[in-house]
Amino acid sequence: MKNKILSLLESDSRLTSSKIAVMLGIEEGEVKAAIRELEDENIILGYNTLINWELAGRETTRAHIEIKLTPQRGGGFDTVAERIYKFPQVKSVTLISGAFDLLVTVEGKSLKEVAMFVSERLAPMESVVSTATHFELKTYKKDGVLFTEKEEDNREVISI
Repeated sequence: MKNKILSLLESDSRLTSSKIAVMLGIEEGEVKAAIRELEDENIILGYNTLINWELAGRETTRAHIEIKLTPQRGGGFDTVAERIYKFPQVKSVTLISGAFDLLVTVEGKSLKEVAMFVSERLAPMESVVSTATHFELKTYKKDGVLFTEKEEDNREVISI
């Protein structure tokens, strides 16, 4: 039951416990108790709203930075990741496989602001061996949601 509740909330965090109860055919109290338990266990960490900031008129620049590291003695990658995720510009930090060790998503007001953050804050860290920065140019789909609607061709077909 908890996994079904999690799946429903992941697809639409605005669902009320009463709607979830109807969808699953259980009592609302059961849903509320399960959600409270999932929050207490840090399985549900928060409720987010996905916003198309471009349409909202807010200019932001987002970049994904691949970072190659030398792991810290006694802390491995975790110590460095913790130092990085404390910066307010950092939206996410993920340990990855491949040629790089961390994937860091950063947001700033401009391309220059993000570039300065990488060159002044990330690159000089003692454990950082190298970085590769990839700026987002356009978002088509995020978290399963399409950001751009395809225009439908409403012209009538004429055949002779």
